[in-house]
Order: sequence, then C-alpha cells, then structure tokens
Amino acid sequence: MRSEKLLELKNLIENLKIVDLKKSTEKPNFLKVETYNCTLNNGKTIKREKLIKGENDGSAAVILPLTRENNVVLTVEPRVFTKNTVGIGIPAGYIEKNESGKEAALRELKEEIGYVPSKIISLGGFYQDEGCSSAYNQLFLGLDCEKKYNQNLDPGEFVKYFECSFEEALELIDMNYIEGGNTLTTFARAKKYVRIEKIRR
Repeated sequence: MRSEKLLELKNLIENLKIVDLKKSTEKPNFLKVETYNCTLNNGKTIKREKLIKGENDGSAAVILPLTRENNVVLTVEPRVFTKNTVGIGIPAGYIEKNESGKEAALRELKEEIGYVPSKIISLGGFYQDEGCSSAYNQLFLGLDCEKKYNQNLDPGEFVKYFECSFEEALELIDMNYIEGGNTLTTFARAKKYVRIEKIRR
C-alpha cells in the first residue's frame, strides 16, 4: 500500500470517527420485530422473530466500482456500532419498492460517489441473516466507472470516497481496514472478472 494513500485513508477515517455515543429514549422508527409460530412438515412448531427494516424487508444492492484504470472506489462512512465506529466499504443501499437490484445499485453508485459504469455484472447475492430476516443482498461489479456527478446524499448520511488500485484494496482487507460482509463477499466474487478485464485491456 502506498504510504500517501494510507495516510489519505487514515485522515478520512479520523474525520468521521464517533467521539460521543449516547443511548436515546426515542422509539425506533426503522427497525421492527415480528413474531411467528412456524409449523414444520414433521408436525413440530418453532417460534421465530423476524427483523423488518423500513417499509420493505431490508434487501440491499451492493456494487464494486472499477475504473478504466482498474482502480477501486471505496466508501468511508460512520458505522457507529463497530469497534472503530467507521467502516470502509463500497456503495450499497436498500432496494426501494418497485426497483430492481441492478437499478438500486446504479442509483446508489451515482448518489454516494457520483460514478457511472459502462457495464454492470451481477455477482449473485446472499441473505443478510437468514436466522431472523428475509433480507437478501444483491452484489454487482461496475466496470469502466467514470465520475460524472456530485454526491447526492440523504440527510444524516456522511460518505467520503477513496480511490486506490484493486491490489491495494486487497491489502486493506488483509490489514483489517475492510471488515464488512458486503464488501468482503463482493471482492471475493469479483476477482475473476478483474483478471479478465486486465487481460482485455
């Protein structure tokens, strides 16, 4: 990892660290829990609780942006309940009603970092937590991404972005700077496509 890039990243992290965390007395308005009695085919019944996020089930789209130079654009944002209170990842967000995973991925890419790809590849998906949720994350790789727009963030959303080589991003994973499941899974699935793109260019 180039020392100047690591310093740039550390400065972004420092800027977004949580300095005070107080429990609020406000009632939750985004997360809800439903309870179910589930009858199995063998006649047994089990009790389960289901986590609901917002108006939908909480399914999300995640996209790894790769530029023409095979650089990755990472996001840096508050993740207040993690050990470091800041997460390094890639653009992601909830899939809205009547929106496909691909549409959500392109929208999040544009809103969070202002980039647009020339091509998008589906990398499959996974359940966020199949023990208590039906939320399913769809993963994508965006190729030949170009900066075309300014960020358009939601209120209360603070996202910085950071460009580095694909290899440097893998180093950040090895150095435990990147620890989120969305990002780790997407990188693992994208590796074979990145190799193909390098040979083509």
